[in-house]
Amino acid sequence: MNGVLVIDKPAGMTSHDVVNRVRRIMKEKSVGHLGTLDPMATGVLPLVMGRLTRLAQFYSESEKTYQGEIRFGFATNTYDAEGEMVGEICDKPPSLEEIERIAAEFRGKIRQTPPPFSAKKINGVPAYKLARKDQEVELQPVEVEIKTLEIFSMEGDRARFSARVTSGTYMRSVAHDMGQRLGCGAHLSSLRRTSVGEFEEADARTLEQLTAAVESGETERVFVHPRRLLPAIPAVTATDEAAIMIRNGRPVNLPEMSKSRQVKVFRGQTELIAIATRIAGTLFQPKVVFGAE
Repeated sequence: MNGVLVIDKPAGMTSHDVVNRVRRIMKEKSVGHLGTLDPMATGVLPLVMGRLTRLAQFYSESEKTYQGEIRFGFATNTYDAEGEMVGEICDKPPSLEEIERIAAEFRGKIRQTPPPFSAKKINGVPAYKLARKDQEVELQPVEVEIKTLEIFSMEGDRARFSARVTSGTYMRSVAHDMGQRLGCGAHLSSLRRTSVGEFEEADARTLEQLTAAVESGETERVFVHPRRLLPAIPAVTATDEAAIMIRNGRPVNLPEMSKSRQVKVFRGQTELIAIATRIAGTLFQPKVVFGAE
């Protein structure tokens, strides 16, 4: 079974847990995700299946949007609500105005250190495995970009926010670092991802909805329409003869749709067969071929 679907990940499951559940529901071994969500987090988790697992390489830099809540008063070792409290308790949380002022310092390109409890590797070992053994975790800061970060309410010690960020940005680190800047510990108390690239909440299905669709024989309706994938890359429709050549990895002439360096190649309206790169003029070389039926 080949396709892309979006799961509304529930809290308490890892992204890998969701992948395993979908493998069982869909009876398909080849399933992968397009960006991990922490177990505590909910929301948009795009999955690629079958031959289309090869699409994952095109989503490594996808922007993501979030809505969530930061709790001020104490920090945790995981930078979120699932961790153990560390440091001192701050009795008086900062004001909304103070938080908004600090939030402005995080917008744009910044250097961010990933949380010690993360999948970032140190000498080939995921940092969280070392952290769980109370071993020292020294992760290097990396450049990320926070394109928008808006604080839109403050109730008690909790601030609600929305954000749009580049791939690799940890909202847990944003929460933790904001607390450090304000001199009052903080951690991420809730997080929901609302989009990844072109995939949005409206596309998402719960695991229960996916199960119901499969049981009723309506599996196709849960998939994202292939023509919506990778919207920045123009789509062309190949002739049957050209489709055969593409599947054999041979260069072909394709309709001149734009001056784009790459095109998505379809056979018919819904079968994505390749991503091809322009050689010269209308001549394209298949870069990624998704195989035959």
